[in-house]
Amino acid sequence: MSPEIVVVGSSNTDMVVKIPSLPSPGETVLGGDFLVAAGGKGANQAVAAARLGASVGLVARIGRDMFGDQSIENFEADGILTDFVVRDESQPSGVALIMVDDAGENMIAVASGANAGLTCSDVERAGGYIEKSTVLLMQLEVPIEVVRFAAQLGKRSGCTVILNPAPAQTLDRELLSDISILTPNEKEAEALTGIEPIDLETARSSAQILRDTGVESVVITLGEKGAYLLSDGYSGLIPAPRVVAKDTTAAGDAFNGALAHAISRDLELSESVKYANQVAALAVTRVGAQPSLPSREMVAKEYPVD
Repeated sequence: MSPEIVVVGSSNTDMVVKIPSLPSPGETVLGGDFLVAAGGKGANQAVAAARLGASVGLVARIGRDMFGDQSIENFEADGILTDFVVRDESQPSGVALIMVDDAGENMIAVASGANAGLTCSDVERAGGYIEKSTVLLMQLEVPIEVVRFAAQLGKRSGCTVILNPAPAQTLDRELLSDISILTPNEKEAEALTGIEPIDLETARSSAQILRDTGVESVVITLGEKGAYLLSDGYSGLIPAPRVVAKDTTAAGDAFNGALAHAISRDLELSESVKYANQVAALAVTRVGAQPSLPSREMVAKEYPVD
C-alpha cells in the first residue's frame, strides 16, 4: 500500500531539560525535569500526520544503535511505513539537546549523525511511494541536494510539495520553483527575505517576496498569533487558538504534519491552515516533541467541527 503522505527528513532522539530561564553564553542554569523523547523534524512531522489519521511513509536514515531501534519501534507503533528508513552502518542516530524554560521557549543543538548521510539514492528507492502519494513533506535537517532531488521528483509526480525551511538557510530559485507550499516561521522568513514579519504588512511583504521566487503558496507561522497565508485564493492572517504554552519544541512540526494531513484530505488551503493552527496549539500545551503531538480524537474533542 502506498502512503498518502511521504515525509523526507530527519529522525533524532531528544534529550530535554526543563529550566527556569534560558542561559546566556557562559552561564550555567540548574534545571528540573529531564526527559528523553523521540524527535527530529522529519520524524515529528510524520508522526503528527499519522496520529491525525493519515497514511504516512518516512524516508530517513538512523543509526544501528539503541536510539535507532527505539525509533523504528515508535514509528511502527504510530503506523508509519518504514520500508525506506535506512539503518546506517557507520553513523549514529541523530541527537538533539534541548532546554525549555518556564515560558515554553527553547534552545536546541543538534548532532545530525546519520541524518547527514541521507542520499538522493535513498529517495530514489522510495520513488514508487512518492509518485503515488498526494503530499510530499520536507524540512532542512538533511542534505540540501537530497531536498532538491525529492522536490523535483515530487513536482514531476504531481504531488503537493511542502517545504518547511527549518533550520533556516539560503534557498535558490531552482529549488523554490518546485515548492507548492513554503512554511517558514518568523526567523526563517526573515532569513530568506530580509524582512521580519512583525505585523500584517511586513508578513505580506515577506510572503510576496517568496511567492515571487516561484513558490505557489506561502504560509508564515507566527507563533501564538497564528499563520499568515498568501496564495492565489487567500491573503491574510489566520489566527491560532489561545492556549498556555508549556513547550514550543514541536509546534512547527505539529503544524506542518497537520497541514499535510488536511491537504491530503482535499481541504481548502485556508481551512488546512486553520486546522494546522489548532493542532499546533494543542501540541504546545504538552512537553516533548513526539510525546506532545495530539491524536485525531484529541483534536476533535478540543475543536469540534461546527
